[in-house]
Amino acid sequence: MELDRREFLKWAGAGAAGLTLVPAWKLFGEAALPQESPLTAKRWAMIIDLRKCWEQGEDCHKCINACHLTHNVPSFLNPKDEVKWIWKETVEHGFHDQELEFIDEHLKEAPALMLCNHCDNPPCVKACPTQATWKRTEDGIVMMDWHRCIGCRYCIAACPYGSRSFNWRDPRPGLSQTSPEFPTRTRGVVEKCTFCEERLAQGLLPVCLQACPSGAMFFGDLDNPDSAVRAKLHNRFALRRKPGLGTKPQVYYLI
Repeated sequence: MELDRREFLKWAGAGAAGLTLVPAWKLFGEAALPQESPLTAKRWAMIIDLRKCWEQGEDCHKCINACHLTHNVPSFLNPKDEVKWIWKETVEHGFHDQELEFIDEHLKEAPALMLCNHCDNPPCVKACPTQATWKRTEDGIVMMDWHRCIGCRYCIAACPYGSRSFNWRDPRPGLSQTSPEFPTRTRGVVEKCTFCEERLAQGLLPVCLQACPSGAMFFGDLDNPDSAVRAKLHNRFALRRKPGLGTKPQVYYLI
């Protein structure tokens, strides 16, 4: 994963300069203060408008940096130890099961954001022997309990999207700044994106969406016909990653 390390260190440096105790969401220009009522849905889904994302250029990593700083995701130079919640892959790599034969080569090499797909039929849940990963019945978010994870990595083998990372070493030394609002993990456990469920409980949208300068990300209730995500899917053609596997991903890509 290619990170804009200068930008990452800029945010981390701000924390080291005295902002460490400031809630992490304030560092990213939050549009509104936490509300008393949590955000709820029957089935949360995310939409990523690839063309809007490309407007910022391939070097934009604002959503990645915001996510990783907020959730204490470590940064290691060794690729073997890489931990990621949201990252970029080329369109060709991310959608290799799609018909891309006659698409312009530039588009094939264009970046696309990747994250946990919070599948409606998640194979990782079935593979976990301790129920450390499970799908919430109330809103469809695929969750992780790091205290119950025994590090067997069956969920990593079961996930067809590469959306889970294993902590081969203590992740905490890889943090330039620690967010006090989210737990750090330990060596020997798996982790991944949780659709910012802790922010939804505060009435806040996912931090990646809030940090996106081009408004390329949308989040809402897929079961609500009046939601923003349903409106986008009604008016634009969208792709999902590996839909033929029957996992029913809840992340959609507008092209």
